[in-house]
Amino acid sequence: MNNGVKAAIGGTLVLILAIGGEALYLRHERNKPLVIKAPEREVIADDDLVFLKKKRPDSLKDVKELKGATVWVSAGGQLDYYPYAGHAAQYGKSAGTLLGAEKLELKEAFEQVAPKSATFRIPGGDKQVLLVFTKPGDAKEYAVPVGYKQDGQYTFYTDEILFYDDPHELYKHWGPEIWKAVDSHQVILGMNERQVELSLGQVSKSTSTDYGNRMVVFANLGHPMAVTFVKNKVTAFRADQGF
Repeated sequence: MNNGVKAAIGGTLVLILAIGGEALYLRHERNKPLVIKAPEREVIADDDLVFLKKKRPDSLKDVKELKGATVWVSAGGQLDYYPYAGHAAQYGKSAGTLLGAEKLELKEAFEQVAPKSATFRIPGGDKQVLLVFTKPGDAKEYAVPVGYKQDGQYTFYTDEILFYDDPHELYKHWGPEIWKAVDSHQVILGMNERQVELSLGQVSKSTSTDYGNRMVVFANLGHPMAVTFVKNKVTAFRADQGF
């Protein structure tokens, strides 16, 4: 048998083996058990699973029903409160600013005409609606605006201002170290934006709208703090020096 014939026979055998091997592979693949990959699920942060109760008041009567309730401040560092005496808020001098997670015991709700100086956060309307409260260890009564009446129509911000359940329980997964920082109104490494906002209060400016990946300046009651977040964790913070 000459070399040309041998080469032809060899090539044919290789081709037959290749075709046979491919057929066996395809048969094996067709007979494999079907595996269906589960769809990827969006990871939901524990904070976003927390149910925040809403009251949605639309009348003075609704707000008066909060009398006797214990609430906690959600909008920390934003609302001034005033001494309450003679069934009226003493708007002349602020008694302080409500802080995040601060506990309040509600005593009453009432309406009062507000001076322009007291309408920076809550509009004055024809009258403001205020809640009377006391704080733990302080028997004095104070009043804070939570809404207003204009032309007989009420607008309330209680659902944005208050927690109706203890945030220490709602967000107990934060752990004692984070809660110690929040309750002392400090910032520590590893906190997320929600935690820092509850601790330091209102955001005054930020470098972007990319929540959790930006530098944010918190007003912090007149002592601005610049906080850097990466993947929604504090990586650095300092007194604000502008940016």
